[in-house]
Amino acid sequence: MAEIVLEKNPEPAKLRVYIGAAPGVGKTFHMLDDAHLLRHQQNVDVVIGLVESHGRKETEARIRDLEIVPQKIIPYRGVELKEMDVDAILARRPNTVVVDELAHTNVPGSKNRKRYEDVLELLDAGINVMTAVNIQHLETLNDAVSRSANTTIRETVPDSFLKRADEVVNVDVTVDELRTRLKQGKIYAPEKVEQSLANFFRKGNLNMLRELALRTTAEQVSNRASEYRRTQGLEQAPIPERVMVCLSERPGTERLLRVGARIAGRLATNWYAVHVTRPDDKGHGDPEAFHRTEEYKRMARDLGAKVITLTDRNVSDALIRFAQQENISHVVFGQPVRSRLDILLRGSVLNRFLAEVRDVTVQVVPMQKPLRRA
Repeated sequence: MAEIVLEKNPEPAKLRVYIGAAPGVGKTFHMLDDAHLLRHQQNVDVVIGLVESHGRKETEARIRDLEIVPQKIIPYRGVELKEMDVDAILARRPNTVVVDELAHTNVPGSKNRKRYEDVLELLDAGINVMTAVNIQHLETLNDAVSRSANTTIRETVPDSFLKRADEVVNVDVTVDELRTRLKQGKIYAPEKVEQSLANFFRKGNLNMLRELALRTTAEQVSNRASEYRRTQGLEQAPIPERVMVCLSERPGTERLLRVGARIAGRLATNWYAVHVTRPDDKGHGDPEAFHRTEEYKRMARDLGAKVITLTDRNVSDALIRFAQQENISHVVFGQPVRSRLDILLRGSVLNRFLAEVRDVTVQVVPMQKPLRRA
């Protein structure tokens, strides 16, 4: 009797994420265009699990003849609401499904709490997914974007989801073009335009969001390339530049943060603001220093840094270890005003770092001299 062998999918399901700086850049439009290319030029079985057109005629036109899986109706507080029907997609079992509005929170009573959890279930079932999200919905960027945009962003997607992506596509337009689209009523209703221009769609905020989207995409591409080289046994590409700013509670630390942000901007790379506390430090010994440090951390996040707090009895050990683990290439230190005798007696974090960490560029920024009390 012949043995029956079940054919397995040779590769896991693929996830492609379209990321943009703000609503209206054209993520959904671009995603649907690519879906049509797969369907009509490569004969791939593509369906729409959910697409939000927001009344935009260009987006509605792009849906055209793609098959749409009907949404599921869920009763909630006396009304009927629609959500993507995960079970229907699983039963239909297409090769690829288009899922818009990744950060959406599902109606209570849905199969999963968040739409990105729906996507993960589809991927686990072997179905490829194309999805779209705005950069402000990434969990680690949420606080900085909320403060810059002066708005509350409640729906987030964990960064680990983006790391799951096989491909990240940055859909980019210039700030002026995006603001023009807004004024033309292509993004929001006319009554919302002026308020949006003065808040979320301010030029400064859009420039920041655009830079974050570009950096995030570049980081994902770099990580994917590195992983491919590792699995194929190829020589690794040069390690990308990484910047570390050593945070202090001393006045003048904001200068270090601005220097670090400028260096990271020139290198188009990620950067860290690192603060070291000792195990016995509860943060309330000097209330003024504590609040100053918290303000520096907020400023660092606003400037695009990832804030890291380390706990170690020895500040030098903690900074050296972090720099080596993260392959830091540029370090910004503050240099307080200290006598030579004081440095000899108590040591210097900077001198210890320079002695033990090689192949890094160190920039020392003079700190503010403490004012003498009268």
